[in-house]
Amino acid sequence: MSHDENKNKTIAFYLSQKINWLRFVLATFFTVLGIFILNSNREIRGHYIPSIGKLISPSYGFWQNAEPENYSFNTDVKLYGLANKVKVYLDDRLVPHIFSEREDDAYMVQGYLHAMFRLWQMEFITYIASGRASEILGKKALAHDREFRRLGMVYAAENSLALMNSDPASKAQLDAYTAGVNAYITTLKEKDFPLEYKILGYKPEKWTNLKTVLFLKYMCYDLAGADNDFEMTIAKNFFQEDDLDRLFPVVQDSLDPVIPAGTKFKAQKVFPVIPKDYASVYLASKDPVEIKELQKPAKDNGSNNWAVSGKRTRSGAPILCNDPHLQLSLPSIWFEMQITTPVMNVYGVSFPGLPGIIIGFNDSCAFGFTNGERDVRDYYEIRCKDKNHSEYWFNDSWKKTRLRLETIKIRGRHDIIDSVSYVQLGNAWCPIMYDETFGGGKSTSGKCYAVRWTAHDPSNELKAFNGLNHAANYSDYNLAIANLHTPGQNCVFACKNGDIAIYAQGAWPAKWKYQGDFIMPGFDNSYQWEDMIPQDETPFQYNPERGYVSSANQKPVNEISYPYYLGRDFALCRGKIINQKLAALHNITPEDMMNMQSDTYNLFAAMARPLFLKNIQRRKLNEDEKKCLKTLEDWDLRDDVRSQGATVFEVFWNNFYTTIYDDEYAGAPKGIMHPQDISLLEGVLKDTSYKFIDNITTDKKETLSEEVTVAFQKAAADIKKLNESKKIEWGRFKNTQIVHLMGLPSFGRKFVPVGGNSNSINVSQANFGQSWKMIVSLTKKTEAYGIYPGGQSGNPGSKFYDDFIDTWIAGKYYKLWLMQKNDQNDEHVKWKMNFDN
Repeated sequence: MSHDENKNKTIAFYLSQKINWLRFVLATFFTVLGIFILNSNREIRGHYIPSIGKLISPSYGFWQNAEPENYSFNTDVKLYGLANKVKVYLDDRLVPHIFSEREDDAYMVQGYLHAMFRLWQMEFITYIASGRASEILGKKALAHDREFRRLGMVYAAENSLALMNSDPASKAQLDAYTAGVNAYITTLKEKDFPLEYKILGYKPEKWTNLKTVLFLKYMCYDLAGADNDFEMTIAKNFFQEDDLDRLFPVVQDSLDPVIPAGTKFKAQKVFPVIPKDYASVYLASKDPVEIKELQKPAKDNGSNNWAVSGKRTRSGAPILCNDPHLQLSLPSIWFEMQITTPVMNVYGVSFPGLPGIIIGFNDSCAFGFTNGERDVRDYYEIRCKDKNHSEYWFNDSWKKTRLRLETIKIRGRHDIIDSVSYVQLGNAWCPIMYDETFGGGKSTSGKCYAVRWTAHDPSNELKAFNGLNHAANYSDYNLAIANLHTPGQNCVFACKNGDIAIYAQGAWPAKWKYQGDFIMPGFDNSYQWEDMIPQDETPFQYNPERGYVSSANQKPVNEISYPYYLGRDFALCRGKIINQKLAALHNITPEDMMNMQSDTYNLFAAMARPLFLKNIQRRKLNEDEKKCLKTLEDWDLRDDVRSQGATVFEVFWNNFYTTIYDDEYAGAPKGIMHPQDISLLEGVLKDTSYKFIDNITTDKKETLSEEVTVAFQKAAADIKKLNESKKIEWGRFKNTQIVHLMGLPSFGRKFVPVGGNSNSINVSQANFGQSWKMIVSLTKKTEAYGIYPGGQSGNPGSKFYDDFIDTWIAGKYYKLWLMQKNDQNDEHVKWKMNFDN
């Protein structure tokens, strides 16, 4: 290469880095300028606005957060409390590889690194979890804070922290992690604060063990599964019982459960007793419930995981795959890292805020999770003696409540004190979440509703993750996951000795049929949870004959041979197509698994389209509608970014859904539950005279053919508008975004061109998707791949903030490097950090 070419390349590289830095500065400047221009006062519409002066100060403001392109992370750190030296090797993607002679030292350094790269994110989530958002966001966050205080988030964390503190190993882990976070915080000067602290005008506070457990409880909240008691109660009141069962079937016809049909389970040990007044008081009651608005976890939270036996792989070794579907955010929910001690060498992704690795692999095995989706949060109507809720009626007498005073600090305003009363339901004290003083979006009409939630019960999930990090075999895996109570998960496992397994693990209430689907009477013991499903009755598979295990948030069992009620609201299509694909694959390679995780085939559409094409009345269609139908007919059933057929089907289905159900739901109370898409599809596939096809507002009896045609004509009109606005391609129509946790547009990605749908293996929606994709082939030398849509740094001014996103969009993976102790001079190592006392 000539001297001039070298010079030109050097100049181009230099300019590109300057441009990146300038883009960051301008993005920050205009974000701040917008806030300043639009909000000139200290508080506008409930939002607290900080001083602009410090924010734009060259000495203290956002300018200080621009990280130079050639920034070196080499450093020596004095960390008080370390027993031995700890070395950290950062690779070219900023993934830390921690090497420590003592495990608690490793967790201390992990806490330091989490804080170093993700401090604002991890603390912000604990503010949200504990109902303290008003302290930094002002009055606008008050409703959220009251709801989370009423839900008992801090109460739940305190209960679990007490249990963790009673376990010496867990307490030591917590103490070490907290010490590491605080060690980093003490090094910060104001100019070094993460950018979001400067924008919001506050500073970090000391980390505590309680904050770590609060992070766990927020995970419990976010993955709570079905929580539709109020909505379903309204539906029960509005529809007749037989119609309710048609709209919300307990068992789906197309179900391919996590644990295959025909599996034998242990003999039943717990026998839930159906209340005597079950039919008259519970099912037949039409007591009105009104909902204005609900703050709830995203209904699309889910995941895929599977493990295939070496009998089905080319290498002869098991392969484990996992892709949790969570909110796509910046900073990313995940932080990639490796932790190595004399008794553990584990790699994967961690949650900033928690010690250990959550999903990953070690020298012997790999592990992953999908959400169990079962209902572990039930609501009870409580009869209180007076407005102070000092007593409640239970088992024919007045009982004393327990009062918890919740002081909520509101930035720029006076504190408020919210008195939350707790009542005893079974063996648990449960908060009265909604009453006449706080509806939380619900109009309670003077009624009181208490919440019974498994997250309130003491549990030690840290012990589960720690056990998996150390696991060397199936027995270790079993012992570890027994500690995973809430949120319940489908825990997949594979080991180098050839074992594969999956458990539908969690603290699951042993319920009678329909228990917890609706608001229950809380006046005596009749409707209380009697017990949890025993651990040895938890559905599982171990080295099945078919050679694979899998889950995708579908129902764990078909309930024909399983004695406990599991609820109604589960996904279906992803689990079914995963099993179909795995059953057809042989000589499987990691590349095959990558292709599966990227697969956008829409099984739901594949089930529905033939029915639509058979029933549509083509003679009634005009030329534009026929052209639209041709697009649907020619579609390859893949929800790819550039696909127009995917958009046509989605719009068509949405119109068909409303055409079928809008007449039945006319006049329904606000907040009523609506059926899942699969319930409608299975209803018409099973019976073309499906009851709800007929429009009850007309004198004639409509047919499926007529309703399909009407829906398609409406859809064609919508498609024409999408064509005109250039949003006909699936990627544009779906408009996936990766949003900043605080909603700052400049620090997120507005349009992310990815395919996929909730009914394809490759899940992708507006702001949800595959938050971490991992494939682990457990060959003699582990071969692993992974990717998440973000970057290791939480600093928008760093090149490591979102540098993985384009690779993730392209469907590519990074090879994951499980570093060994003698690899310290390997070419992967970019920087070194030395920690000493």
